[in-house]
Amino acid sequence: MTDEPETERIDCTDCFALPGPDNTRIAYVKTGGGISETWHTPDCPALVIMEINFEEGSQRVREQDAWAKGVFPAVHERLKQAAAAMPADTAAKPFIDALTELVQAQADTEGFVVLHRWAEILEQHFPPDLPDPDRTTE
Repeated sequence: MTDEPETERIDCTDCFALPGPDNTRIAYVKTGGGISETWHTPDCPALVIMEINFEEGSQRVREQDAWAKGVFPAVHERLKQAAAAMPADTAAKPFIDALTELVQAQADTEGFVVLHRWAEILEQHFPPDLPDPDRTTE
């Protein structure tokens, strides 16, 4: 037997809809587990506002994504040129190399650079301080 998360029903203060085949169920998974649900009638003002906000947010994300895809290659190239122009003995070298590699990793993927890849790159450029075998403590 599986433990199903408890569903908390929250009444819509605009339409007070009950569960039913003609109504819309909006459900959220809560951070600590469990589910929160609200039912709405087809003409509920709160549902209409929610749908408008979702569509506006989705449109903004699509526009931002298109803009970023358009400018990223040129920005990436400028970063590589700036990194190559830095003196090899600069104290910022590990930071420059890590940033350049992280941006390249992002350029190589359609989504996000996953956390383990970030850790690999940062570990390579900023290895942990290993204990000095010649140093003794009292």
